[in-house]
Amino acid sequence: MAGRLRLLLLPPPRPGGGLLSPSPFGVRGYRRPGAPASPQSAPWSWLRRGDWRQGVRRHWGLLWAEVVEKLRGPGGLRQELLEQNRVLWQARGAGSLDHWLVSSDREIGGRSRARLSVGANGRTALLSGELRTEPPRDGETRYSGYCSLRSRQLKGAFDIKKYHDLTNFNTLHIRLRGDGRPWMVNISSEMYFSHQKDDLYSYFLFTRGGPYWQDVKIPFSKFFLSSRGRIQDNQHPLWLDKINTIGFTLGDKVDGPFQLEIDFIAVCNDRAHTEEFAYEKYKRNPEV
Repeated sequence: MAGRLRLLLLPPPRPGGGLLSPSPFGVRGYRRPGAPASPQSAPWSWLRRGDWRQGVRRHWGLLWAEVVEKLRGPGGLRQELLEQNRVLWQARGAGSLDHWLVSSDREIGGRSRARLSVGANGRTALLSGELRTEPPRDGETRYSGYCSLRSRQLKGAFDIKKYHDLTNFNTLHIRLRGDGRPWMVNISSEMYFSHQKDDLYSYFLFTRGGPYWQDVKIPFSKFFLSSRGRIQDNQHPLWLDKINTIGFTLGDKVDGPFQLEIDFIAVCNDRAHTEEFAYEKYKRNPEV
């Protein structure tokens, strides 16, 4: 069971390439699937480009929009305190697909493929492709076969990172339609220390298959902590004040086509759910 959970989270990468990219210090570092292979450019790199004037206008426009939004407020303090639902993302045409990044085991030499497209009615996002568990013939990689979909990091003016503040909510609400295969829902949160940048909170998503839509509600207290594809013994609740990305991963060891159609992703406040955390928390130095 532990091995199956590990593959659902992330297959072990091969050493010497793919997800193990060389760092500036000569030590190979870990790279999460879907992350850029090359080091990220500096926030001011757009000044060196030929269209820097357009970049200046765009960033100052974003800054002005953020200032106006802060001054205008969310519609009043009462609305902020009594807010029960919030839509984080909804599929409304091809432009809404730019919010996502698609990746597969092709990054490590695998043969799976995945693509994101607009649904038949033009108001949904369809993730489809084929899963292949055959590992690359490099003599090093033992496991393969995964496809993932991850949202892009929110950025504001001058490429400053922005976050989702979900402290007023306790449940993730997704409206989707799958093919009966099990998925993993992944949430990454901003951490304090650099060695926690690969931490990921995950939970199971079981699709029913068939033509009918299903509304899936997962309490945030059910998400468990993993790092680099391995479930951690020291578990603690998800920090909801700085949510970076939300994603989906398929890795059920079954070869064949797959598809996952998403209508919207939202959060809600379920008053009937009072659980703080679903898993045991251990003290490293227990009191005598």
